[in-house]
Amino acid sequence: MRLRRVKDALEIVEASKYIVLNPEEYKGKFNTLFNNDNPIHVEIGMGKGDYVVGMAEKYPDINFIGIEKYESVMVRGVQKLEDTDYKNLKLLHMDALNICDVFDHEIDTIYLNFSDPWPKNKHAKRRLTSEVFLKLYDNIFKGEPHIVQKTDNILLFASSIESLSKYGYTIEKCSLDLANEDIENVETEYEKKFKAKGYKINYLDAVKYSKK
Repeated sequence: MRLRRVKDALEIVEASKYIVLNPEEYKGKFNTLFNNDNPIHVEIGMGKGDYVVGMAEKYPDINFIGIEKYESVMVRGVQKLEDTDYKNLKLLHMDALNICDVFDHEIDTIYLNFSDPWPKNKHAKRRLTSEVFLKLYDNIFKGEPHIVQKTDNILLFASSIESLSKYGYTIEKCSLDLANEDIENVETEYEKKFKAKGYKINYLDAVKYSKK
């Protein structure tokens, strides 16, 4: 993915009222940042923010956190939020590898939308559904781990199903053509572009149930 450089992107991002500049200080107590005990859902790789913002608007009784590594992408989402006031939305400019430094058993759901597929086998561990990341997620989920994924990349999708299943997740919902399913959906910017080109979107909803 080629990122276009945006002048003063980092400064613009860090000046947003939605950005949490010191997320480590809220580890284990993000509910205090939202001033409520509502469920907390996280999108890893929020891009330009269409999904996490749309979800925050649609579900006001759920708290949403968008995570993005690249400020040159994130700045577009921040700019869209300038005249808004979502009480249930926060953004973090960070690398997902550091997620355990920020959260501690307080997240209910993770969304992975159109993540980098890392197609080469030697890069498989970098996929956000690899065992490397699934182990990290174990440390941030509050209850039974719950992951929702959307991707246009069928190889990543197949890899995710295999990785999640091996790690103990149950695939509750699965589709190779989300647009033709009766599943509630907020579209990302990528998703809108892919659909317009006739691409099919793959979708899964997975839960790792506690052993009784």
